[in-house]
Amino acid sequence: MGTGQAVTVFGAYGHTGRFVVAELRDRGFVPVLSGRDAGKLEALAADFPGLDVRPASVDDPGSLDRALAGAAAVVNTAGPFAATAAPVIEAALRAGVPYVDVAAEIEANADTFAHFGERARAAGAVIVPAMAFFGGLGDLLATAAMGDWTAADEAHIAYALSSWHPTAGTRDSGTVSRERRGGRRVRFTGGRLEYHQDDLPSLKWTFPEPMGVRPVIGEFSMADVVTIPSHLAVPEVRSYMTVEAVEDLSAPDTPSPAAADGSGRSDQTFLVDVAVRSGGTERRATASGRDIYAISAPLAVEAVHRVLTGRTRATGVASAGRIFDAPDFLRALSAHLSFETG
Repeated sequence: MGTGQAVTVFGAYGHTGRFVVAELRDRGFVPVLSGRDAGKLEALAADFPGLDVRPASVDDPGSLDRALAGAAAVVNTAGPFAATAAPVIEAALRAGVPYVDVAAEIEANADTFAHFGERARAAGAVIVPAMAFFGGLGDLLATAAMGDWTAADEAHIAYALSSWHPTAGTRDSGTVSRERRGGRRVRFTGGRLEYHQDDLPSLKWTFPEPMGVRPVIGEFSMADVVTIPSHLAVPEVRSYMTVEAVEDLSAPDTPSPAAADGSGRSDQTFLVDVAVRSGGTERRATASGRDIYAISAPLAVEAVHRVLTGRTRATGVASAGRIFDAPDFLRALSAHLSFETG
């Protein structure tokens, strides 16, 4: 549990930000509410009496410094991360505190590794990007599946979502990513990110029972194509998404997530099935749970807790699987998801 340490949440009033604030409080931390919109921060503070409100903007470094003053860490939940990640990381480096974000934007995560890797390592700083459902969870599962392997030929990450009601932030981030890559698609093959305009293949994936065989869209690349290759010697990283979820995401009129209980979680369910292959041998790891946005909160907060208590394996910019003991981390989330290897 936390020890009353303050943790700044930038983008605290967003859909995922609210889950992070609640999770921090549940874990014994004291969230500091920050973000660009002072009115939305005050409205959020009414739901969490006694929390400090510190408006800040990414184009005002002084305001970010004030937002992080006295905090033990910062969690960035404000997308598009192409605009917010670098300024908040810079503020974290100035403050000398660890940085965690929940970015699912492939390019933004790649930028974080490329632009801050050496500086953060030299400073002994800790920066953990994509510590969320997309990017972090897949990386933890792939790392757990690898076990004692030092390399593999392929990593496959298959997502089965009962539905996908995207938040406004998801839609905005997707628009920014598409603009950055000129409408092209991206995959990780031959040991590098490759941009292309090929049609995505329609395939079938055999998920664990009782789900079984389901139609999926292949090469539906998410942040896993950045996080997994950042530390695992796997030249091919391929991801898949169930067809129903892709259709939900693609439809312009799909509504935002609707709360199904007092915690704000939706009734969406997920299963993530990871297979790593080397030669003729396959190893697998799976995780299942509820609400892809809500699960990002315990992922991010567990990361903060482990960094602040010294349960890390690296400094600099590091993905979840690199910096944490992946199986132990996943088992620690047993209240939020089921995890199996085999």
